[in-house]
Amino acid sequence: MDATTKPRYPTEDRIGALEELLNERYSVRAFQPREVPREVIEHILSTAQRTASWCNSQPWQVLIVSGEAKERFRKAIYAEASRGLGEDYDFTPPREYVGVYLERRRESGFQLYNTLGIARGDKPAYAKQALENYNFFGAPHIAVVHTNEPLGIYGAIDCGGYVSNFMLAAQALGLGSIPQAAIARHSGLIRRHFNLADDRRVVCGISFGYADHAHKVNSYRTSRATVEDTVTFVDV
Repeated sequence: MDATTKPRYPTEDRIGALEELLNERYSVRAFQPREVPREVIEHILSTAQRTASWCNSQPWQVLIVSGEAKERFRKAIYAEASRGLGEDYDFTPPREYVGVYLERRRESGFQLYNTLGIARGDKPAYAKQALENYNFFGAPHIAVVHTNEPLGIYGAIDCGGYVSNFMLAAQALGLGSIPQAAIARHSGLIRRHFNLADDRRVVCGISFGYADHAHKVNSYRTSRATVEDTVTFVDV
């Protein structure tokens, strides 16, 4: 929409739709096996392509992996992860979670484990659940988001905006999704598997499809901090 385009809906409807999507969306960890029609996937992609970016560079490139290709990729990345290999992030992961950030991470993790009946401190069960990242939680499709190395962290930041809009578009079209930093732990494998150029940098994966609402893992929701916790107004 540009300055000459009249909005189709009243302001309260527009913000209401966005709020509804943001409140509904959650990280889906169990999917139905049925595939998403190609036209629905293309609708998600055309919507997410409107994401704002630094100097309009639009630095994201996306692999949509489905069908037999997805199964080959799943087997390859699962095999590497299950052997304890793959610490070749292209972007440095968090050095440490401290303070409130550690508290939020623990809360989220314990919610997951409690929902699945995994006892606190059961490290083998934690590891088994973590490996489900590499089964893509049963999703029929995975998007692999990568960017150009010379763009550095700003390219990755722009891709983050794209990922968010991709997931909101998927939610609007009745799908579930989960963003997966775990996929980026295997950037070397991804470049080799998909014959990507050496200057491509893997940001993350997004597993997506129709959520299995009957699975207990999809029954919990993470909390959100308040605006007061995260925002400082500076007026004078």
